[in-house]
Amino acid sequence: MKEWQKFLFIIAIFLGAYFISWESTLIRQSGLEAFMMLQEYARQHVLTCLIPAFFIAGAITVFVSQAAVLKYFGATANKILSYSVASISGTVLAVCSCTVLPLFAGIYSRGAGIGPATAFLYSGPAINVLAIILTAKVLGWQMGLARAVGAISFAVITGLLMAFIFRKDDAQRQTGELFLPEEDGKARALWQDALYMLTMALILIFASFARPTETDGGLWRLIFSAKWYLTAVLIIVLAIMLKKWFVKEELKGWVEATWGFSKQILPLLLGGVLVAGFLLGRPGHPALIPEHYIQALVGGNSLWANFFASIVGALMYFATLTEVPILQGLIGAGMGQGPALAMLLAGPALSLPSMIAIASIMGIKKTAVYCSIVVVLSTIAGMGYGWLL
Repeated sequence: MKEWQKFLFIIAIFLGAYFISWESTLIRQSGLEAFMMLQEYARQHVLTCLIPAFFIAGAITVFVSQAAVLKYFGATANKILSYSVASISGTVLAVCSCTVLPLFAGIYSRGAGIGPATAFLYSGPAINVLAIILTAKVLGWQMGLARAVGAISFAVITGLLMAFIFRKDDAQRQTGELFLPEEDGKARALWQDALYMLTMALILIFASFARPTETDGGLWRLIFSAKWYLTAVLIIVLAIMLKKWFVKEELKGWVEATWGFSKQILPLLLGGVLVAGFLLGRPGHPALIPEHYIQALVGGNSLWANFFASIVGALMYFATLTEVPILQGLIGAGMGQGPALAMLLAGPALSLPSMIAIASIMGIKKTAVYCSIVVVLSTIAGMGYGWLL
């Protein structure tokens, strides 16, 4: 954080302390809801969900070559392979809508077709592995799955539509292969890295395994009763892998990458939880913004509600993961499930600052078409998801 940003932050805290009318019953209730929501996240999501997810994200950053991903976007690369890699690149890169822009500018200016490039532009922030995990944990596995499937599908569809609409412009661009350095070969086999990643994923799954409902089958109850035993065994297995297969420098890099994600994301996330709790409250606990306002704008599953949620999501800037507590508060205040998904699909991939930057890279016309495609697809997906539920 720059010095002027620190100064503004201090000023904002001072003005809040000076002017907020804490003698008001509504303000006190909203403040209580902010810290109650923060406590809920600390107890239910941070230890069993976020910390394992940070370690997984750190491992992906260190042990998966970004150069190996980006090389598939060159003009001479296989198209099926290009779109396949572009659509899932967010799980490797784990960046926000602004962080992905330098990467997009680099591959687009150095020869990537507009189709794979825009598929990558959408996928980078939309399929953030941390965001998908937290969405499923907080908003339910249905929403997490819908977000993952929708984001991957949108990346491919958006790229194909952009490639078709601007096929003449793309053909006139000077294209060529992207030359990116490869990382040095590793001593481990591919199956060893895959098993290492799988073990961490299983630790995350069992550690955050939710208490089954009365309608769930006996298998889910059995898994829940044994979740900590299974987690302990997996941690022992992971420790053996780390001892046998990894060198000290690799483990140091993994811990540093994990800590980097933690200090970058946790303050923003917890701050977002406080703001969402203060404005919207927890489900069933009203706060500053009256619930009937939310219900009037994005309640139900109408075309307007989904379109409005998509537009607002596209214009707002969501710091990484902060969209989850915001959506949790909005859903608790009466937002429909369809509009919630629409905002999740449009929000992280776009923001007003990123739109301006994208326009400087590929022009106003292409940027307008790209943003319109994302908003329309998000609206359609939201309506479909709301209809299914």
